[in-house]
Amino acid sequence: MSARRPVVIAPSILSADFARLGTEVRAAQDAGAGWIHVDVMDGHFVPNITLGPLVADAVRRSCDLPMDVHLMVENPERHVEAFVAAGARSMSVHVEATVHIHRVLGSIQRLGVMAGVAVNPGTPLTAIEPVLDVADLIVLMAVNPGWGGQPFIAATAGRTRELRRLLDARRLSTLIEIDGGVNGDTTAEVVRAGADVLVAGSYVFEHPDGIEAAIARLREQVETALSVGPI
Repeated sequence: MSARRPVVIAPSILSADFARLGTEVRAAQDAGAGWIHVDVMDGHFVPNITLGPLVADAVRRSCDLPMDVHLMVENPERHVEAFVAAGARSMSVHVEATVHIHRVLGSIQRLGVMAGVAVNPGTPLTAIEPVLDVADLIVLMAVNPGWGGQPFIAATAGRTRELRRLLDARRLSTLIEIDGGVNGDTTAEVVRAGADVLVAGSYVFEHPDGIEAAIARLREQVETALSVGPI
């Protein structure tokens, strides 16, 4: 395995209290989050509907963290420019949502934003192999997209290891982002498997002891995993 980079914790606002969104985002920043993750859902690609560029812009103005936008929408190419204008620093689109994944990734990068390709739990990694050398990050869904608070799909750790081997074999620096079911019990396993970015929503924003305690627990698990080494 290649030398490890610092693992980024990216709280997802999907589980935040939208009546106090700015306050909660700033609390996540103060607690040591590295990115803020924004889940965009259209009611078509996934059943739920969440937010648009205006809310993303409000998130950007609420903190100093890079905003990581995850488009869970059909025809994501229609929305790239709007979310870049809203302040996205990285943006991921689903391989299942467009027939032009290579083109969409290129359009995101030409706007000066990191481009990611997301893959659902039931989609084989072979579906994204043609763009591994194009994408800046790969989002492995550890739940079926659509709602927060779902349990972690155990097979994700094995998929993470498989993806890490593919990237290392090609000497690629592409980041691996795990989205869904990340908590104090699942973090160490995916970090040891090769994850670089951890998206955690309900665990952070609904933790009984608060946002700071949740992020501290995740960071503790990251450090433990890195000290033990890969699996």
